[in-house]
Amino acid sequence: MSTSNSIKQAAEAARSKTSEAMEATKAFADSAKADPIAVKNDFLHTPFMRGALPFINGGAAGMVATTVIQPIDMIKVRLQLAGEGVKSGPKPTPLSVTREILAAGKVMDLYTGLSAGLLRQAVYTTARLGFFDTLMKSLTVRAKDKGTQIGFAERAGAGLSAGGLAAMIGNPADLALIRMQSDGLKPLAERKNYTSVIHALQSIAKSEGVTALWAGAAPTVVRAMALNFGQLAFFSEAKQRLKDTNMSPRAQTLSASAVAGFFASFFSLPFDFVKTRLQKQSRRADGTLPYKSMGDCFRKVAKEEGVLRFYRGFSTYYVRIAPHAMVTLIVADYLGFITK
Repeated sequence: MSTSNSIKQAAEAARSKTSEAMEATKAFADSAKADPIAVKNDFLHTPFMRGALPFINGGAAGMVATTVIQPIDMIKVRLQLAGEGVKSGPKPTPLSVTREILAAGKVMDLYTGLSAGLLRQAVYTTARLGFFDTLMKSLTVRAKDKGTQIGFAERAGAGLSAGGLAAMIGNPADLALIRMQSDGLKPLAERKNYTSVIHALQSIAKSEGVTALWAGAAPTVVRAMALNFGQLAFFSEAKQRLKDTNMSPRAQTLSASAVAGFFASFFSLPFDFVKTRLQKQSRRADGTLPYKSMGDCFRKVAKEEGVLRFYRGFSTYYVRIAPHAMVTLIVADYLGFITK
C-alpha cells in the first residue's frame, strides 16, 4: 500500500514539475514576443558572452577593414620587396607598382592573399582587440577601486601586451599572406601558385617544417607591439582628450583613429619592413638564407640599401594603416555600443 502511495506521489510530483517547466517556457516565449530586445540583452549579458564579445567584435571589425584595405596592403608589400639588396636604381612608387600588377594580370590580382588576410584578422585582431578590451576593463575596475583614473602608461602597457600576445598567435596566417603576395615576383618556374591560405600553410609546413610558420615571429611581435602602442594607446588617449570638446561622438572617433593611425605607422613601419623581408625569404641553392635574424636584416638593409629604406612607402603604409585602424576601431566601437 505504502509502495503504491509512493508511486502516486512521485507521479504527481513529476506532473507538477512538468507543468511548471511548461508554464516557464510559455512565459519566456510570451516575453520574447513582447520584448525581443530584452531577451537578446539577457543572452548578451551572460558571463560567457560578456567575456567573448570583445574578441568577436574585434575579429569582425578587423575582417571588414581588411576587405576594404587589401589592395593597398598588396602594393605596400611589393614596394618593400622591390630593389632588395640594391642601394641605387629606379625607385618604385605606389602608382608604378599598381600599373605593373594590372599589366601582368587582372584587377582582382590586387586581392591576392585576401583569404590569408581574413584568416589573420580572424586570429590576430580578434585576439588583439579582445585582449586589449579585457585588460582595459580590469585596469578600469582597479583604478575605480583606488579612486584614480587610467593613465597613458596603463593604456600603453595594455596595447603592448595585447599586440605581442596576438602577434605570436597570428604569425602563421601573416606568413602565408606575405608568401602569397610575393609569389608573383618570382620567376614562373619558381612560383608556388598558392590557391588559398590553407594551401599556402600546408605547402610551407610540408616543404620547410611546421616551425617555419613562425619565421619572422620576432619582428612580427615587435611590430605588433609598436603598432598597438601607436594605435590603441593613442586612440584611447585621444578619445579621452576629445571627450570634453564640442565635437560629436562620431567626429571624436574619426579624429582619434586618424591620430592613432599616424603614430601606429611611424612606430611600426621599420619592423613591418624587416618582417616582410624575413617572411618572404627562402633558402638559396647552398641552403643558406639571405638574413639570419631580425638584427642581421636590420644591419644588411642599412648597409646595402640605406637607413631610409626602412621608411620606403611610408605614405602607402599610412594610407593602409590609418583607414584600417579607422574602420577597425569605428566598427569595433559600434559593435561594442550595440552589444553593451
